[in-house]
Amino acid sequence: MAQKVFPGRYTADPARESVTVFLIGMRANRWWKIGTVGRVGAAMGRMLRHLAAVPEAGMLGYHQWAGRTTMLVSYWESPEHLRKFAADRDAPHLEPWRRFMKELAGSGDVGVWHETYQVPATGIEVVYSGMPVFGLAKATTHVPIGAGTNTAKQRMGRAGA
Repeated sequence: MAQKVFPGRYTADPARESVTVFLIGMRANRWWKIGTVGRVGAAMGRMLRHLAAVPEAGMLGYHQWAGRTTMLVSYWESPEHLRKFAADRDAPHLEPWRRFMKELAGSGDVGVWHETYQVPATGIEVVYSGMPVFGLAKATTHVPIGAGTNTAKQRMGRAGA
């Protein structure tokens, strides 16, 4: 799966006052329990398909990496959008989370974790050089670096252009 590489330097323009960054992952503590690990991991796929089909849920984009410890970084419109999705009885998060807490939490078989950051646009600095569209630029707007965005200080000082 080849992706177009953009030569030169690019940045992201979130065009908003802030971005919510949500990191989530799981760790196969007992890798030989592959069935259990697979069931927990499959729930994330269902959630991502739902979020892609329902843009009003507020997820702007994501990237995922897999291994013994998996990680997904996602970008959201706001923490409220993220919390609403997590608590929505009709979305594919609440039921798998409750099942995990009832059946697996504390067993040591699979670990799960997440971190949420509300980042003001003036606190965001990103640069991509010789990369496909990636990260925050893929979730928002991918723009070439130019006047006013040449330095890290300039990029970090922008307020939701």
